[in-house]
Amino acid sequence: MYISYGIRLCLVLLAAGTFNKSMSQTRPNVLLIMTDDQGFGDIGMSGNNIIQTPHLDRLSRQSVSYTNFYVSPVCAPTRASLLTGRYAQRTGVRSVTNGFETMHPEELTIAEIFSEVGYRTGIFGKWHLGEHYPSVPNGQGFQEFVGFRTGHFDDYFDPVLEHNGQPYPTRGYITDVLTDEAIRFMDESKEKPFFCYLPYNAPHTPLYVPVSYLKKYQNQGLNERTARVYAMIENIDDNMGRLLQHLQTTGLDKNTIVIFLSDNGPINGRTEQADWRFNAGLRDQKFTVYEGGIRTQCFMRWTNHFEAGKKIEKVAAHIDMLPTLLDLCNVPAPDSVLLDGRSLRSLLEAETAPWPDRTLFMHYSLKTLESQELYPGGIARTQRYKMVDGRELYDLQNDPGERENIAQQHADILAELDQAYRQWWQGILPQQGFNILPVPVGYLQEPLVRIAPHLGSVKGGLKYYGFRGLQGETIGEHPRGVDGDWITNWRSVDDQIRWEVEVVEPGNYDVALQFRVKEADAGAVVRVNIGSKQLDMKVPVADLEVAHWKNTRWGTVYLEAGNYSLSVQALQVPGETVMDLGAILFTKVL
Repeated sequence: MYISYGIRLCLVLLAAGTFNKSMSQTRPNVLLIMTDDQGFGDIGMSGNNIIQTPHLDRLSRQSVSYTNFYVSPVCAPTRASLLTGRYAQRTGVRSVTNGFETMHPEELTIAEIFSEVGYRTGIFGKWHLGEHYPSVPNGQGFQEFVGFRTGHFDDYFDPVLEHNGQPYPTRGYITDVLTDEAIRFMDESKEKPFFCYLPYNAPHTPLYVPVSYLKKYQNQGLNERTARVYAMIENIDDNMGRLLQHLQTTGLDKNTIVIFLSDNGPINGRTEQADWRFNAGLRDQKFTVYEGGIRTQCFMRWTNHFEAGKKIEKVAAHIDMLPTLLDLCNVPAPDSVLLDGRSLRSLLEAETAPWPDRTLFMHYSLKTLESQELYPGGIARTQRYKMVDGRELYDLQNDPGERENIAQQHADILAELDQAYRQWWQGILPQQGFNILPVPVGYLQEPLVRIAPHLGSVKGGLKYYGFRGLQGETIGEHPRGVDGDWITNWRSVDDQIRWEVEVVEPGNYDVALQFRVKEADAGAVVRVNIGSKQLDMKVPVADLEVAHWKNTRWGTVYLEAGNYSLSVQALQVPGETVMDLGAILFTKVL
């Protein structure tokens, strides 16, 4: 059962005499901005002479910039490390879908820590660390949440977002809307310092963007994907200009630490790298542990504290953000949690600072998410060298594009880094393995739980289907689908989808299915199995259209607390198909 860390932390701070109102008022504000799938080269100051990003370019000149800053190859692991200061595997996060993106609720986030020392905490945008309470923003220290929980979102114009658990209709393009919400939050933070986390979902697919931004890049002869990505980033840049101007106009810029970074490298599809958009000579793209997948731009600005235009060449990473911000904000780091990152404060503030060399590690492969295999997808990165999969070695000081494998010439360095990686991997492996958490049902804070198909597993002829990417294309192999997908091709009584759920409170639960079906196919008998209990019902005929989803109550069942296997199958299929299944919904009867 999830227990908040807040009470324990507050007691520690009170005992240490570090929690008081005057201190909370003098601590700096933090504005942490992260874009989604923006590559290292998707910004003018990187040498890209096509994209227009004047505000980001200006921010880079006003900031301390990291030339070797690392994130994970995909979205959710980066977010887990950014918010906890720990390697993503320790938090339970290994990938972007199928439950591998759900962070253990016991993890202590920077929002929880800041909340307990008097900060207002808010997130505006993409969460992607769990769809169900308590692995959601309001369960992990954020007092204000406007955005969406999942990793994929296709509602870019007039989006219906979530505001602290409730539907939140908005008007406008999503990046503009999220910026408006962040500005509102900062303006409302009059009595307390704020931690404002602004994780935009642009330029992630689907590549929807206002036409006013798109035409100029289409007219330059770029391929459609690149034109749309650049247009989305120019819109981000305009919103960065709005944010920076607002900070200056209100005077908040003098006591606000502003951080900008991206969550991983670009995604260009399955064409040859020679046909990809500009990425400053880095190798490969998102989903890979080569530099093009994991190296990002990172700027940190604190007016009158950090030297504008300074560049830091020391290797740094997302795991360093939490300890760095705690140090800068005079917030004690929790001694009960193992942090993998280190504070970068000395590098930020001193002209020269001693900085012992260290080794950063990473592991990611879509092929081995449920195994404990060392490779593929493993790296060890020192200041100069990078080992990949125990077979490749690159001198990044002289070969940042990773074009020459020098493993044979430097077998001793390769062996040393391989051994260091193996020790690290053994140190982060959980004793129980990389198990996916069951979907929690029954929390009073969230009586209605929507369980999506990608969190389950199918057998028979069932298929995952959804609109992803550009014009429906799919990038990356996710055999169990991604969030936003639905189940189709349901034709047989042998077809079944199954989930694992945890009922946290005993009681009566209403069970409903979200589905759509052609009128000619309606009438199949569908069974919902919950442990040993069953709910059978015929798919209704009335008011069904293939283009519309319908929520229909299947029945009520009493459940004791505990873990259950939940499945849906058809007992009779009178038509061509049973239905398209969008979700199963549990509502605790209060």
